[in-house]
Amino acid sequence: MSQVPQSNAALLPADQPSPLLAGFEGKMLSFIGSTKKVYVAGDGPAVIVLTEMPGISPQVIRFAKWVIDAGFTVYLPSLFGVDGAVPSAEDGAAILKRACVSAEFRAFASNESSPVTQWLRQLAKHAHQECGGVGVGAIGMCFTGNFALTMMLESVMLAPVLCQPSLPFDDPSAINMSDDELHAVVARLEKDDLSVLAYRFEGDRYCRAERFDAYSKALGKRFVAKVLPDSAAHPHPPPFFEEIVACPHSVVAAHLVDEQGQPTIAARDEILQFFKSKLLPATDTTLSEIAPASSNNHC
Repeated sequence: MSQVPQSNAALLPADQPSPLLAGFEGKMLSFIGSTKKVYVAGDGPAVIVLTEMPGISPQVIRFAKWVIDAGFTVYLPSLFGVDGAVPSAEDGAAILKRACVSAEFRAFASNESSPVTQWLRQLAKHAHQECGGVGVGAIGMCFTGNFALTMMLESVMLAPVLCQPSLPFDDPSAINMSDDELHAVVARLEKDDLSVLAYRFEGDRYCRAERFDAYSKALGKRFVAKVLPDSAAHPHPPPFFEEIVACPHSVVAAHLVDEQGQPTIAARDEILQFFKSKLLPATDTTLSEIAPASSNNHC
């Protein structure tokens, strides 16, 4: 089983990037009165990779590089945590608590989207302007899992992936969107003949079956749910996941088993193929034809 290199980024000065992000260009982007750092690398249509809690970990970076290798430009916004770090369980819990009370997120609200999704919709427009193509893809994970669905309110968004969407924490059957937003997304999916790809582990306590049932009821055939057995999860994830999350949870990052034939690798390949089918419709490539890693010549 291959190992993801561990980072000492938590020990680095705040302005010194993690070596794991070598090859990414850090850009300070401002939309609707808010400025965030976004790491950009690759060539081709844009895919926005939204990090899971507690931040842009080596496992999230690994997934982002797989997306780049598949022929896309990745936009990786820094939303919380220390970029490139593997925090202790205690530090990860502290990052989670800060995010839960942040005005940018709605961790406990059942009927409205997190305000940060408005910023992310602007990022999608910006990425499409920079990279061109037919549209933009996005994947949310854990705390950001539902954000890719709300981003479908932006017309350039074509390929949303929801990995273990965990908000709101206080209602396992809620979707973390207002009724008006949800109805608008449903209408968009029908009008443009689009679908939503979603993943969770069967025994995930933060993204339970009730949530996927709610998505299925709201989105109908447009919601494509994939549920992995708990036995497919990596048995020794990073400390935050082993001690705080304490259940199979992170499908393509912390709990991914990087071996061919593993269900989590199959999930990764399905996601990459989904992006290709929606964003590279003129190509006839297969997953076995993924291009080598791209240079820094974005788009």
